[in-house]
Amino acid sequence: MWIMSLPWWEFILRGMIVYFFLIVLLRLTGKRQIGQMAPFDLVLLLVLSNAVQNAMNGGDNSVIGGMISAVSLVATNWVVGLLTYRSKRMEALVEGRPEVLIHNGKLFEKALRHTKITHHELMTALREAGCATVEDVRGALLETDGTISVIQKSK
Repeated sequence: MWIMSLPWWEFILRGMIVYFFLIVLLRLTGKRQIGQMAPFDLVLLLVLSNAVQNAMNGGDNSVIGGMISAVSLVATNWVVGLLTYRSKRMEALVEGRPEVLIHNGKLFEKALRHTKITHHELMTALREAGCATVEDVRGALLETDGTISVIQKSK
C-alpha cells in the first residue's frame, strides 16, 4: 500500500508526458468537442483517463505513487496555465485562436468544415443570439472554449 515500485521522479515524468500527450490529442480533435460535450464525449474522457492510467503509474498501485501522480498533474496544469497567461504564443499553442465563421453576413463554409460545425448548430447559435438569418450577423466566432459568439448587425 505504501511501498512504491518506481522511483518518485518517474511518477512525475510519466504524469507530465501523459498530460502533454493528452493536451495535443484533445487540441487536434478541435475546439467544438471540448466546449460542447455530448454524453459520448464524457464517456470518451472517462475511458481515456482509464487508458492512460497505467502509462502514468507504471503498474504501481501504491497510495504514495497515486499522490505523486496527482500532485504532478495538478502542478503541470498550474505551470501550463501560468505560461498561457504570460505568453500569447503559448496561449495560442495550447488554447488556439477563435475562428471566424461569419463576417458581415458572409458565411465561411470552409471554416464550418474545418471546425466540423453543422449548419444546424450554427443556426441554433444565431437564433439564440436573436438573429434569424446569416445576413443579420455582423460576426460569428467559434471561441477557444467551443462556444459560438454572435454579434448582430446594427439595426
